[in-house]
Parts: sequence; C-alpha cells; structure tokens
Amino acid sequence: MGRTVTEKIIAAHLVEGEMRPGEQIAITIDQTLTQDATGTMAYLEFEAIGIDRVKTELSVSYVDHNLIQSDFRNADDHRFLQSVAARYGIHFSRPGNGICHQVHLERFARPGKTLLGSDSHTPTAGGCGMLAMGAGGLDVAMAMAGQPFYLRMPQVVGIRLTGRLGPWVSAKDVILELLRRLSVKGGVGKVMEYFGPGVATLSVTDRGAIANLGTELGATGTVFPSDDVTRRFLEAQGRIGDWEPLEADADAEYAEVIEIDLSNLEPMIACPSSPDNVVPVREVAGRPVSQVIIGSCANSSYRDIAVAALALDGKSVHPFVSFEINPGSRQVLENADADGLLRKLIHAGARIHQSGCLGCIGMGQAPATGTISLRTFTRNFPGRSGTKEDQVYLCSPETAVAAAITGVITDPRELGEAPAVKTPEKLIINDVGIIPPPEDGSNVEVVRGPNIKPLPDFDPLPEDLEAEVLLKVEDNITTDHIMPAGSKILPLRSNIPAISEHVFTAVDPGFPARAKGCGRAGMIVGGENYGQGSSREHAALAPRYLGVRVKLVKSFARIHKANLINFGIVPLVFRESADYERLNQGDRVVIKGLKKALLSGAESISVTLPSGEEVEAVMELSQRDRELLAKGGLLNWVKEKLGS
Repeated sequence: MGRTVTEKIIAAHLVEGEMRPGEQIAITIDQTLTQDATGTMAYLEFEAIGIDRVKTELSVSYVDHNLIQSDFRNADDHRFLQSVAARYGIHFSRPGNGICHQVHLERFARPGKTLLGSDSHTPTAGGCGMLAMGAGGLDVAMAMAGQPFYLRMPQVVGIRLTGRLGPWVSAKDVILELLRRLSVKGGVGKVMEYFGPGVATLSVTDRGAIANLGTELGATGTVFPSDDVTRRFLEAQGRIGDWEPLEADADAEYAEVIEIDLSNLEPMIACPSSPDNVVPVREVAGRPVSQVIIGSCANSSYRDIAVAALALDGKSVHPFVSFEINPGSRQVLENADADGLLRKLIHAGARIHQSGCLGCIGMGQAPATGTISLRTFTRNFPGRSGTKEDQVYLCSPETAVAAAITGVITDPRELGEAPAVKTPEKLIINDVGIIPPPEDGSNVEVVRGPNIKPLPDFDPLPEDLEAEVLLKVEDNITTDHIMPAGSKILPLRSNIPAISEHVFTAVDPGFPARAKGCGRAGMIVGGENYGQGSSREHAALAPRYLGVRVKLVKSFARIHKANLINFGIVPLVFRESADYERLNQGDRVVIKGLKKALLSGAESISVTLPSGEEVEAVMELSQRDRELLAKGGLLNWVKEKLGS
C-alpha cells in the first residue's frame, strides 16, 4: 500500500514505535522555532539540560509577541534571547523582523523536513510540505538537545480539493468552511493532508493560511504536497536548492476523505466567540463595525496586503472604522512598498503597524467597548482581544477590507470586480533582521535581566495523593482561560512566581490565593476539549508551581495534555462523563496508590470522593508518560537519564 505525504515524512524520521494510529511514536526533529513569549522559558529549560550547543539542523529564535516595551522586562527578555541564541548556535530574528510563522515560511521552511515550534500555529509551515507541529517549550528544548519528539501516531485525513476559488473568496474561507463542518475538536489526533487538483490553484502562502488554522481544528498538523507551486515559491525566495518534490502515492489510503469544491465556496466568517462559530458572511451582513485588522500569522502575506490595497485604491476607509494593517514580515512590508501598495493603504486612511503578532495575542489593538471588530486572525476566544465582552469576528482579507470601506459587515462580492493580485516572481530579499550564530559561541555571555528567574524545582509524585478541587470548569476551556496573555501578563513569562499570580484569574480572580493557601495538592475538574488553543506551557507550569498535581476532565487538547505531563501534573479522564457532575469545587479527594498504578501500567484508577463513593478515572498514558509523571516531570527524567 502506498503512503501519504505525512506517512512518508514520519517514516523518514521514525526512531521509536510503529506507525499505527494511536500508538506512541518518536521522531527526530530537523528544525525548531520559538517566539519570545515562550522562548525565554524554553531556553532556560535548554540551559538546565546542560547541552553546550543545539543539535538540530536549524533552530530559530523569533521576537514577534512582546513588542510593546512599556518597561524594561520585554527589552530584557529580547537581550537574553539574542545572547542565548549566539551562545548555543541559534539564528535570531530581531524585533520587528516579522511573525515567526510568516518569516519561517519565507526563509527556512523545507519540504520533507520536520519542524517543532513552541507556538501552536507552527503547522503553518505545512504549506511548504513540512510536518510542522506545535509543542510546549520544554519539548522544543529537548528537540534542540537532540532528543526525539514523542507523540501519538495521528490518523491522516485527506482533504480533496477540486475546482478553483471564485472572485472575492480566498484560502481563509477554505479553512473556515472546514471549521464549520468539523468544529474545534474535529482534528484531534489527526493530521489534515490536502490533495487533489484544486491544490495546484493555491499559492504557498494560501496553503500556509489553511495550515495555520488547522490548529483551531485541534489537529496535530496540516500537510500540503511539495509541487511546482512550492518550487516557484522557493525560487522567488532565492532558495531553489531547498526544493524537492513530495506527494502522496497514487494508492495511498486516508483514514477518511473530505471533499471540498473550491468553486462552490463563498465568503465565510467566524462569529463570537469561537473559531468554529462559522456562517456565510451574507447571513450577518449589515452589522456595524468599528475596527478592522488585517494581520496575524494567518493572513499577513504580500497577497493579503495587496488585496486590501487594491480594493481600497481610489476609495477611503469609512469614517467610523479604524482600519489597521499588521504586515507579517519586513519582506512583505518592503515588497508592498516597492509595488506602491503601502501608499494606496496610507492614502485611503489605513494605520500601518510594525510586523508582529500585536492584537492577536492582546498586545495592543483592543477594540472599543460594545463594538464589533473584524480580524483576519486565528482566534476570537472571549476577552482575548484585551476588551471584556468583546465581539470579535474572524474573516478573510477580502471580507475585512469590504467592512473597512462600508462600515458594516459586507459580503465582499457586493464591491464589484475583484482585484487581480499577482505576487512578484522575483522578491526583494533582505535578511538583515536575521542574525546567524557564530561558529563558536562558547565565550558569549548570556545576558539576564532581573525579571528572568530560574526554573523552579519540582518534587516527584507521592505514592498516594490527597487533593482539593480548587476549581471546576466547563467544556472548551482554553489556555487563555488558564494563563491569560495580553500586554500586562506576557512580560512575566520568564518569571514563574510572578506569572502564577494570574492563573485562572480570567475565570476566578481568587484562584491563585486559594491554591497557595489550601495546604495540600490541588485538582482541577473540567469538561470536553480542556486546554485548547495556544501551546503556552505556562498554562501547565504556573499551575504546577501553585501546587496543582492532577486534572480530571472529560477530554484533553493534545498540546496541553503533553505540557501537563512534562511538568508532572497527572491528566486523568472521566470513564463516565456523567461523573463530572459528582465533583464540586472544595471537595477533598483521595487517589490511593497513584504512583504505583502509573508505573504498573494500570489503565484506570479510583478517585475517592468526600462521601466515600468512588469515581473511575482513565489514564490514557504511554509508559514514557508514566515515568515522567512519577519523576515529577520531563526535566527531572531527562537529567537523570543524561546523568546516568
């Protein structure tokens, strides 16, 4: 039987396990990336391992999140990141050079390679024929140390594309349609692999936009073939030597096949407050809009900026709309300027911001109270924008610019003839914003500001666990609920004691104080898809610092579950979902023989309630997971392994 593209890449990198869906496997990692909100902790973890230089083919440290320097902390982190990159053999992308996923696609993505990034939208590089996955910073640190990456062998779902996108319809509408069909849980345990004649009609940046929001499906990754479109993209980037053809075998079999006729798609929009709350734009047309932003790692390419500029040519931004542009990279900015696109945007009244994530992670650009904000972003979780009770809609650049012109949500097809966008065959390439490491960085001094605190030590798991239910939450709790982002909290990412004061404060402001004062281990009880969203390991690390040792939920999101294991928090799943109703905040429970049950390979364990009744919890864990939990986390385990 033939293989899919995903299976070919995994087979070429497999070092442990068998390629059967659901089985744990380990693969070698060719490339890593970090960004500054997760990178500082990832490099502190890398230092703690004790390796003198990264062992990957390529590692890149990007600065794209914490760009607002309202005090010393972000600037200090950036100096630390630059010095640690030089010390350990890592490329450094300067502040303002661009969003990690856009820049990586342009300058480093290579077909057939594996990429692990401490950002959940790392699968963007799948648009260039890579197997790219998001993970916690500690997993990325391990990959930089030459350790394999462990994951469950995913099912490979085929998305067969036919036809061609119509006027005013773009790649964002493809993935919004898939989110409408499958929901934010539809990709869990799966890689979404695109094939079929419609693929050839999509550019690499189109493919990157689709792969990017595959994360919102809960997918492990998204993979496109490497074809002539990929070759032309790499040639324009001056990297033709990185190209190689890669496609699924003719007799490859997918776990399931989903058909999408591109010619039948129409402009789509995700309504507040979930990326899968998707409807056709025409169904919500006419609602007044006060803010429109084009940007984020999903839609900030040259093509996305060009669509807006050409649609606005000869027109003006509506007087009641703040229309803002966040270019994805300096390359996008420089080429848009050379082609006269920036002038069109500025002349029409658009605001041009620096290249970075900005409003997507609540770093500025918060919308006004009680108003609608249209964004070409990745997520619209409640309050993520920085405004409580926000009304954030996710859409394509075409739908965004239509609203910027009319002042209301508008089906862009109402604007008339669609602009014809042609990406330059030869781009201006300028890598001044990327600093390669010296051949020998052993004499480089790593610069640490006062906000950079050492990684806390964590004790092993006790034999029996007595815990208090510190919090009970509902379905679809995101890592934004657990560990908020935004301009006030993101600068604390390198200071675990300080950032722990904000754990779950978006849900319950009293949580940190209650956790610190309970005098015993903490437990969190949750619903379905617990921990969806960002890869931020701080959503596991900071609760662990506050004494949380177990989470009992209906189901976990992949990356968050891995992060919990990495930091010694036991992830348990209700055998019967109805048992969720039997636990309440404040309950004191006992889990006898937890450590022994883990190490013996037991599939389930009893949780004794205050009444003396028991709830059965399933331990969906590999033997390696169990050993990590018993040791108190991955860092303890690997130190012992390397020491022996």
